[in-house]
Amino acid sequence: MEKSKMQVIIVFAIVMVLMAATFTGCAKKDKASDPGTGTQETETDETAADTGAEETSTGEPTGAGLKIAIVTSPSGVDDGSFNQDNYNGILSFIEANPDATVKPVNEPTGDTAAAVQAVADIVADYDVIVCPGFQFAGISSIALENPTKKFILIDSDPAVQGEQTVFDNIYAMTFAEQESGFFAGMAAALETTTNKVAVVNGVAYPSNVNYQYGFESGVNYVNAVYGKRVEFVELPAYAGTDVTGANVDGNYIGSFADEATGKVVGNALIDAGCDILFVAAGASGNGVFTAAKEADGVKVIGCDVDQYDDGVNGDTNVILTSALKVMNINVERALNMVKDGSFKGENVVLQADTDSTGFVSTEGRQQLSADTVTKMKEAYELVKAGTIVPASNFNGITSDAFPGLPE
Repeated sequence: MEKSKMQVIIVFAIVMVLMAATFTGCAKKDKASDPGTGTQETETDETAADTGAEETSTGEPTGAGLKIAIVTSPSGVDDGSFNQDNYNGILSFIEANPDATVKPVNEPTGDTAAAVQAVADIVADYDVIVCPGFQFAGISSIALENPTKKFILIDSDPAVQGEQTVFDNIYAMTFAEQESGFFAGMAAALETTTNKVAVVNGVAYPSNVNYQYGFESGVNYVNAVYGKRVEFVELPAYAGTDVTGANVDGNYIGSFADEATGKVVGNALIDAGCDILFVAAGASGNGVFTAAKEADGVKVIGCDVDQYDDGVNGDTNVILTSALKVMNINVERALNMVKDGSFKGENVVLQADTDSTGFVSTEGRQQLSADTVTKMKEAYELVKAGTIVPASNFNGITSDAFPGLPE
């Protein structure tokens, strides 16, 4: 997406205090995704507030390692999805650097101003603060006031301060969710038996719209390349409006924490004939999962992390595969840059070429046919090489006419 446009969008979103910004991940799980198309089992103890070197009664670590904080909003580091994947990156760093410590801090409201204030409240006490979520874009003002502190911002560029867009002490990472959405769309289109599929989102923030447009691109790619006639179903009553006020259609619940409406939307799509649903809706997605489990022959595609465990339904499983946005390895990489002195402030977009997007193909963690896996892995290499470029919220490409689609 174009950075100049994104900067304007972020400023607009920060003003929208009433919008409860949150993560794009789906239902709760206990496994964290690994780079590329596999998974890694990583346990996270919900009761662990600090990890790493022991702290004295004054709160100072006994070791000489980094003091790290992770501020989450509105759910904590044990959400089994977006926040937990970021937290697992910190845990991996601490495993290799046991003199470092981490303190999870949760701001539960999801309010953008409250999220930024939560960072301001603790900035003096830590070397590095990890901030997962679009709602933390406003930490750029705190970064300017605290130039010796390091900030790792996930899923957003920092809010513009005057004319400044890049900050020496903020490493901001956004992801090409459209790539992961593309793989989800391919999986749905290749595996559907009804030829009707859909994507269900939470709120039309850029990351969610990227998932939607990527999904649509993947469906259209399969139709064009493999001669299928699959349609993606959209419910007009749940069309989304993005951060610029534009109608993006799709199926938006309007919240990341509304399971009841999630189930309503899921049931409506199933009644419309959809047999595969890609769910990028936070906790709202639990309702879609429930709808799928109560239906006959419906599969769900997980989001952000490997959600296979969430799909268990008696002696069956409703998860077809999961689209991956790999935060953990990138958080760990950023912390290693702080450690070795190579850290620099920049705004980066992470894609398949750094193993930062993908899908689950590990045997036993998905239910794709061997032929589908082969076709998706071939497309993965084309996406990785930049030959296929799926549509996203602001890249000016439409889902039915994007670079890489054969004529």
